[in-house]
Amino acid sequence: MRIHSLQHVPFEDVGSMANDFIARACTLSTTHWYRGDKAPDVHSFDALIVMGGPMGIYDETIYPWLADEKILIKDAINTGKIVLGICLGAQLIADVLGGKVTRNAHKEIGWLPLQVLPEASAHPIAQILAKYPDVFHWHGDTFAIPPGALHLARSEGCLNQAYVFNNQVYGFQFHLETTPTSAAALIEHCADDIDGSHYTQPADFMLADAQRFAQINRAMSEVIEHIFDK
Repeated sequence: MRIHSLQHVPFEDVGSMANDFIARACTLSTTHWYRGDKAPDVHSFDALIVMGGPMGIYDETIYPWLADEKILIKDAINTGKIVLGICLGAQLIADVLGGKVTRNAHKEIGWLPLQVLPEASAHPIAQILAKYPDVFHWHGDTFAIPPGALHLARSEGCLNQAYVFNNQVYGFQFHLETTPTSAAALIEHCADDIDGSHYTQPADFMLADAQRFAQINRAMSEVIEHIFDK
């Protein structure tokens, strides 16, 4: 399978997913928007992974490539590609599908639990999330669940954490792909976000337990298995 990722900043790549793709002998290519890459042909890949970043989805004046990115995401969905969005990526996909993106009432940064929605509990992705509820967050914005999508999970500080559309398109506000290295990079580049508010945690606490990263990476592997091996 040909996987293509969309990367918005140097320090937020596919993380632990790279190993999952290697294990499946997938090819992985990347558009690095921040360094001026152009959008790929939608027929050049089978699945699209849209990663995170510190910008907002409506910041097209500052980041003009956001307009091209939204067109590419829409084309990927309309041509039947598998699409997975994480954090900013989930917000971009939600916007393309008709779900508004706004500031969340709270920042969520660090290890915070999810709750699976009862009406979604039979979905395989919800069942994976129920096994690994303590996940890594780094966001200040949130999305509305797009029309026609199934709302999978919430948290205490953010109502909309995950959705699936047509068993083809998946959006996660949280991060299952984060490794200790990528978490340290987030802390280095986005330290101003850690403001001591209710749902934010100190840097040393976030990095203290390597087993937490191993657990979310296992969850990511199970998600990839469901999405790509079904």
